[in-house]
Amino acid sequence: MDIKCTGKLTFKGGVHPPGYKELSEHSRIKSVPAPKQLSIMLSQHIGAICKPLVMKKNYVTLGQVIGSADAFVSAPIHSPVNGTVKNIALSSHPVLGRAESIIIETGEDNQVKEPSADKFNENFDPGKYTPEQIFEAVRNAGIVGMGGAGFPTSVKLKANPDSPIRAVIINGCECEPFITCDYRIMLEWTNQIIAGALLAAKALNCENIYIGIEDNKQKAVTAFRQAVEKMPAASEIEVVAVKTKYPQGGERQLIKSILGKDVPAGGIPPMIGVLVNNVATAAAIADAVVFGSPLTHRPVTVSGSGVKNPGNFYAPIGMTAGDLIELAGGLTDDAVKVILGGPMMGFAVADLSTPMTKTGGAITVLTAKEIGSIRMRSKETPCIRCGRCIEACSMNINPTKIAHAVKHNLLDIAEQYHMSVCIECGCCSYVCPADIDVAGLIKTGKILAARAKKLMPK
Repeated sequence: MDIKCTGKLTFKGGVHPPGYKELSEHSRIKSVPAPKQLSIMLSQHIGAICKPLVMKKNYVTLGQVIGSADAFVSAPIHSPVNGTVKNIALSSHPVLGRAESIIIETGEDNQVKEPSADKFNENFDPGKYTPEQIFEAVRNAGIVGMGGAGFPTSVKLKANPDSPIRAVIINGCECEPFITCDYRIMLEWTNQIIAGALLAAKALNCENIYIGIEDNKQKAVTAFRQAVEKMPAASEIEVVAVKTKYPQGGERQLIKSILGKDVPAGGIPPMIGVLVNNVATAAAIADAVVFGSPLTHRPVTVSGSGVKNPGNFYAPIGMTAGDLIELAGGLTDDAVKVILGGPMMGFAVADLSTPMTKTGGAITVLTAKEIGSIRMRSKETPCIRCGRCIEACSMNINPTKIAHAVKHNLLDIAEQYHMSVCIECGCCSYVCPADIDVAGLIKTGKILAARAKKLMPK
């Protein structure tokens, strides 16, 4: 199969919400000290949930495995600090509501963990590592998709002779409003990301590597093109500037933009010979393979006019939303909504003790004015059948028909309209003149359908 970049660098549908990137895009990533207490969720990825490997009152060290599962589709959990296990109990979870976590009291012997970016340069050689070494290092490090999906990365890097990977795409399309942590690491960790891309391709015996970046991030495009020119091992990498549009960062949309190929409905990118990794995931791969570092910290954007000093932080996983907001100066008087993630796909939370996970790249704190500008639900009125949601849908489905079916508890009808194909990007809700939470109804329908399947007799 011959894979070429088509030059048609966009996809059908999508929207252009206000970016609000200026609030934090110039803020360099700051390493932060660990707070007095962390809550490490045992469910941070798609696949088997980890089981605790420690008990109450156990002393743990930075990088120690504290949770694991025997299943192939899983990822171990590591301690981000030296400290003592205070308890193993339920904590607030951004998706599940409540889930088991390991609560660690931080010891006094902790130092601030710094990123590894300055240890990578143009002399990096992926030839020093075998595919088996790369796979094992990534699995042992507990790396998952850090763009939000949370799929264990080691599973994606396991070569399959029946479905060979022909192209590796590194996703630098940070298209959701407010979030800038990926943009910052593209500027600050450029060589490390390239190293991760080369290692992922080496694990899969793949020669075609693309780094996709939206064309409104010209500094990042330039940084990568200059770095690729200086690094002999990266000479074949193509840095591609794609059209700025939401949800350009969706892997199906990015594949369509760069390669002109469609991922089949219900399928995954490897079915058409493509692997997509987020830029933060690529950086974590390099850190794991070269230095044996597990995934214990990640870059996080704290932004929105609802915080006093928006910025980007290199924070330990398990740090609470409240602690991160304090790092950004605390809440303003007119803050009204806290979202884990961005305003299009994130989850509103009322409990600021909710801990950040491996997939949590942002906390967005909105004012009423910002909520109005992004059209996040005012008073709902009847659907006028205008068809805007269909035009905006990047998955070529009819969101309104699915939402109406869910509203009337007709889940079988919703499935017939391809409810499972929806990527929950929120474009349909954004463009709806009736302010109907179309995406929210579809999310609800998926949850109800999943519960119904669990209750069905075998």
